Amino acid sequence: MSLKHAVLAALLEGEASGYDLAKIFDVSVANFWAATPQQLYRELDRLAVAGLITARVVEQERRPNKRMFSLTEPGRRDLAAYTSTPPRPSAVRDELMVQVQACDEGDTKAVREFVAQRMETARAKLARYDRLREWMLNGRDEDTYLDEAERVGPYLTLMRGRYFEEENLRWGERALAVLDRRAEARGRAAAQDGAATRGGVAARQA
Repeated sequence: MSLKHAVLAALLEGEASGYDLAKIFDVSVANFWAATPQQLYRELDRLAVAGLITARVVEQERRPNKRMFSLTEPGRRDLAAYTSTPPRPSAVRDELMVQVQACDEGDTKAVREFVAQRMETARAKLARYDRLREWMLNGRDEDTYLDEAERVGPYLTLMRGRYFEEENLRWGERALAVLDRRAEARGRAAAQDGAATRGGVAARQA
């Protein structure tokens, strides 16, 4: 997948400025595709040149003028064709997992803290996703929304993000429990070794 199609898909929500798109990516697209504002603006320029989106300038009295972007028919056709293209397998590249893999030879205490931080991030994302979910449902139950909504894609991707963060929490809880149990066992072993050493010294002195 390219940023091109992520931007085209985001514009299905309607006309938007670059700033609006940056917020959309931060709130409702970040769970499956990340992009910086700079990357978004460069991609918007490329899409406009390619004729897949159109841009109009909106004049503002007390603020700089802004460009509003919307899909063109060629852009819609390109996006529709993209949906029939088999996706490439997803690849996981998670720096935390490399640290966890090596924690037995490194700073286990620090790695434990990193896992706890990942869990806090997951909780914050879940809270944000839940607020977005409530806004989308607007008082309706999920089945009613899915039957009545004009588009269900944004809701389904939101649910995928929620499941991902929920799994992060489940894994984090298990990982912390394992690391804590091993730390306690090492502490007991160290205490026993210390007691044995002190006992041997006392015996020799006697």
